[in-house]
Amino acid sequence: MMTMNRKYFLLDKNYLLKQVQAEKKVIFLQKLIENVKINYLSRCNPLGLIDDTVLHIQAYKIHETRHLEEFYDHLSGIFRYRIGTNQLELLFDGKTHYEKYQEDWETCFTTWVKDFCHQDRFLKAVLAVTVFYENEQSALLAENRLKYFISHYFGLKLYRHKGIMSMHVA
Repeated sequence: MMTMNRKYFLLDKNYLLKQVQAEKKVIFLQKLIENVKINYLSRCNPLGLIDDTVLHIQAYKIHETRHLEEFYDHLSGIFRYRIGTNQLELLFDGKTHYEKYQEDWETCFTTWVKDFCHQDRFLKAVLAVTVFYENEQSALLAENRLKYFISHYFGLKLYRHKGIMSMHVA
């Protein structure tokens, strides 16, 4: 079976962004999970009471992020979509374009995660696919809740084959 690889112009911004985003995926997903754990405990247990659920969340060690990878890929795509152009800009601070896009993506991702963590439904969905993972069916439902969340958060519809499109509200 022949697979079709997309080839970009070597200095296409999207090529560099995809490379940066792919290299940072595991690290950023681990940060996401840690932020969700901290925010959930502070929002839903402000008195710091210890029970089985709190102990379970605190004891959770990140060993797998596969159920969040599609969510990360969607966020990555939205970031590239929002950037707009695919032309490299002129840099005068001595950084490479790779370094600049790495910083831009990290700043944006961190800001988004911070904003997302103010939503209980986001926190619960992430915890459902990580800390409280039960089975594939419940993980699939939580993944769909995450897709719905970012779709409405950004006002964009995410299609597997068509790409990203603005949602038209009637």
